[in-house]
Amino acid sequence: MLTDLTIHELGARFRLGDATPTQAAREYLARIAALDPKVKAYLTVTGEAALARAAEADARFKSGASLGPLDGVPLGVKDVFCTRGVRTTCGSKILEGFVPPYDATVVARLVRAGAVILGKLNMDEFAMGSSTENSAYFTTRNPWDLSRVPGGSSGGSAAAVAADLAAATLGTDTGGSIRQPAAFCGNVGLKPTYGRVSRFGLVAFASSLDQVGPFAKDVLDAALMLQAIAGHDPLDSTSAAIPVPDYAAELSRGVQGLRVGIPAEYFIEGLDAEVEAAVRAAIETLKGLGAKTESVSLPHTEYGLAAYYLIAPAECSSNLARYDGVKYGLRVPGARDLIDMYSRTRGAGFGAEVKRRVMLGTYALSAGYYDAYYGKAQKVRTLVQRDFQRAFERVDVIVAPTTPSAAFKMGEKEDPLSMYLNDVFTIPVNLAGLPGLSVPAGFTKAGLPIGLQVIGKAFDEATLLRTAKAYEAATTWRERKPGLTA
Repeated sequence: MLTDLTIHELGARFRLGDATPTQAAREYLARIAALDPKVKAYLTVTGEAALARAAEADARFKSGASLGPLDGVPLGVKDVFCTRGVRTTCGSKILEGFVPPYDATVVARLVRAGAVILGKLNMDEFAMGSSTENSAYFTTRNPWDLSRVPGGSSGGSAAAVAADLAAATLGTDTGGSIRQPAAFCGNVGLKPTYGRVSRFGLVAFASSLDQVGPFAKDVLDAALMLQAIAGHDPLDSTSAAIPVPDYAAELSRGVQGLRVGIPAEYFIEGLDAEVEAAVRAAIETLKGLGAKTESVSLPHTEYGLAAYYLIAPAECSSNLARYDGVKYGLRVPGARDLIDMYSRTRGAGFGAEVKRRVMLGTYALSAGYYDAYYGKAQKVRTLVQRDFQRAFERVDVIVAPTTPSAAFKMGEKEDPLSMYLNDVFTIPVNLAGLPGLSVPAGFTKAGLPIGLQVIGKAFDEATLLRTAKAYEAATTWRERKPGLTA
């Protein structure tokens, strides 16, 4: 089946003439129709448009004018990106009926590379959550165990790749929302350095933390996806004008002599024993491949979670002020006056988690409390950044668990604080603006995937991918598939 193949395997079939993009798109759409009612990864499927783009790719391959490795490849994108002529919900009722008149830069770059967009993927509302249970539409399920969550907030993007409902997808990572669901669903998830990928056309959650990245079936696919979306964008003032290396070409360098840091602060009480055992075994594998391991210290890690949950809500309270019933989507009728219209619309349009964070953020930014909360959190952020700077004076990459546990049951974590702890190992990377990657590193006895996190220096995604590729080649984890049936 073409849906089993990676991007690079599909491309090889297209080039040899053994398959066409239209055949691949039809197989994916048929699989979505058969299995997505169980997984619930897609909010919107754009089948007609996908087949039209696939036909264009067919013609390019037939004439020998292929656009590159993503040409004709069926992909999905998180519903947080603006897509011209296709509804964008951000997992929220407040954007109901919103159809953007333009594409986000990353979507435009995928389309320019010839990719076939199958549709928009489910997510926690405005990317706030760690389980995709906060979507205003429905909960996405983990393809490895349908009673468990796929992680969040990019749960739809991760589940779609794991269930072979897309060859690869795009997600966003504000506090771990690519790496955590990638670990839970057993695929490769990459959060690039802040500024490496344009955020133009991305519906903002926390602007100083949000970053766009790929989910993929293997490390080479992640490299190909990053290659397509990375690079300076004059439409995004935070986009860095730094050359983009050939990531795929870097993969073959291996890890011989690479200095790998092991942070003691990431192997703490509460870390699941099976996760710890898998990650320590992965470290031994890297040593066996020629890497040199060294203990490093990131002493302010324990304060990262608290700092994040002041900075992110503060930024979200500001960003979400624009949803007032006037500019976008929903407006509740019957209001007495303007203030009543704002209150009713925001009250009906936002879910509980979004309201919680907006109120927290508004409080943290209010007069008299700014220095005590938001200002102090920014100082902690600087300390976390300095921890990483000192560590990277001694090592090339840092490896650690991606999450404290494997995927949990739906409804298991009703307490918000318990849910927030899920991101304890991913959040410091966002605070520091560094790149991070999760690669499959084993399974629990219950058959649930475990992720190994690789953290790198700013704009050094090539070393992350190279490390993950060497580990992936030495193991067989990616060969396993969820046992989904129609």
